[in-house]
Amino acid sequence: MQHRTRIKICGLTSVADVQMVAAAGVDALGFVFYPPSPRYVRPDQASDLLKAIPPFVVSVGLFVNASESELRAVVSEAPVQLLQFHGDESPQVSAALAAAVNRPFLKAFRVKADTTAQDLLEYETAFRAASPLFHGLLLDTFVEGYGGSGKVFDWSLIPKELAPRVVLSGGLSVHNATGAVSQVRPFAVDISSGVELSKGVKDESKVCAFVDAIRKADQ
Repeated sequence: MQHRTRIKICGLTSVADVQMVAAAGVDALGFVFYPPSPRYVRPDQASDLLKAIPPFVVSVGLFVNASESELRAVVSEAPVQLLQFHGDESPQVSAALAAAVNRPFLKAFRVKADTTAQDLLEYETAFRAASPLFHGLLLDTFVEGYGGSGKVFDWSLIPKELAPRVVLSGGLSVHNATGAVSQVRPFAVDISSGVELSKGVKDESKVCAFVDAIRKADQ
């Protein structure tokens, strides 16, 4: 059976963009709950955005070093289905946070120049052992600060046995998406700035072209 690479668009900030991205055939929509980010949405804003998501499209909340009380407050008002921890959360901290709100989670690994394939395997093993709510790694490029990098890392670092379970992120665009998926064969891809008109405002033509590029790689 042919694998269909799942697609997540992150950094949604308007109902119009939520509806447009969902209509483009995307599998998951990401909402940033990290106040320093230009794509930050308040929980009350996110609540309205979640109501615009059709059935079977997953809502994902991105958090950076949030406390349990902060996480509980967001999820109570904006009940996202999946958590994405993008800070320095340890396996134990991530497990406790996810358990506190009973949500599955992804953990971002920010790949550095000296990262090895073994580092990625060990990181995944540690998180999988820490929590039954752990659903996988999201691989992004390391930059100073937090949130998406918008930069590409060396995809050849990703072990073949890990690739089918990861979410590939970092510097993806309409132009490199087909090559990235063809090379890595990840379970899913995650893009934000690569399909924007401006920070937090998505470009319909870029979104549709990105989806088409991923489907081309799947074929």
